[in-house]
Amino acid sequence: MFTILGATGKVGRTTIAALRQAGAPVRAVVRDVSRAEFLVDLGCEIAVADLQDAHALTAALQGSSTVQVICPISPQGDDAAGDMLRSIDAIGTALEATSPTSVLAISDYGAEIAEGTGVTVLFHHLEERLRQLRARLTLVRSAEHMENWFRVTRAAAQTGMLPSLHHPLDKRFPTVSAFDLGGIAAELLLAPADGQDSPRVIHVEGPRRYTALDVAEAVGALLGRDIAAYMLPRPEWRTTLARGGLGESYIGLVTELYDAHNAGLIDARPGTDDIRHGRTDLVDALRRAAAN
Repeated sequence: MFTILGATGKVGRTTIAALRQAGAPVRAVVRDVSRAEFLVDLGCEIAVADLQDAHALTAALQGSSTVQVICPISPQGDDAAGDMLRSIDAIGTALEATSPTSVLAISDYGAEIAEGTGVTVLFHHLEERLRQLRARLTLVRSAEHMENWFRVTRAAAQTGMLPSLHHPLDKRFPTVSAFDLGGIAAELLLAPADGQDSPRVIHVEGPRRYTALDVAEAVGALLGRDIAAYMLPRPEWRTTLARGGLGESYIGLVTELYDAHNAGLIDARPGTDDIRHGRTDLVDALRRAAAN
């Protein structure tokens, strides 16, 4: 049985669709059963559990041979970091209690760094917790998701400007479609793992790297108008992110993350051989986000 945590998100549901297409039995763990109709249609078994409830998670994971862990963070939460850390602890406790043979966790570029990376340091804690398991462990470190740029398209359409926290504008950074990430995760889950190191660390990014200038061009192609990128000044980050609806605790994590990005810390580790590449180009990812 393949059990997927975070089953209703882009990554989770793409993994599930690929597993079901391959004929694999899947249990989808959801917090809200009203959002699970499409998973039932795919032929999934449904389990209901909050990711901070170790008891409910243990029941949901019973009988699982393979578990995919997706541990989301709440951008609007009063304590975004604390909430995710509590989820990590509950997931770790449930996995210890149920002892699946293998675990694949969606992590983050830069997760090897223990401090000073904002959102990414939470994935460091996730990785360290899962390393304590007896299970065969695969850590899939993902670049930032292309679809996140869709959030700024409305403002760009109104102003003709694309603010960037990536400094300078011509700095190339890795990014990947969340749907490509889910598909690659499914391939890893289905592949024989005999002889693989544990933990196995794999990085996933898109077909090429982009600059903020490239993003502005892609957004412009989506909107059918010229869009100019500009470096959002560091003192304006917090107020701009707050206007976008993010909670104060999450804003602190994001600003620290982009400070780390701009210092060149968020990347595949030097000497990393296993980097998988998605096929979706940025403009196509944005078009899909717009269509949805």
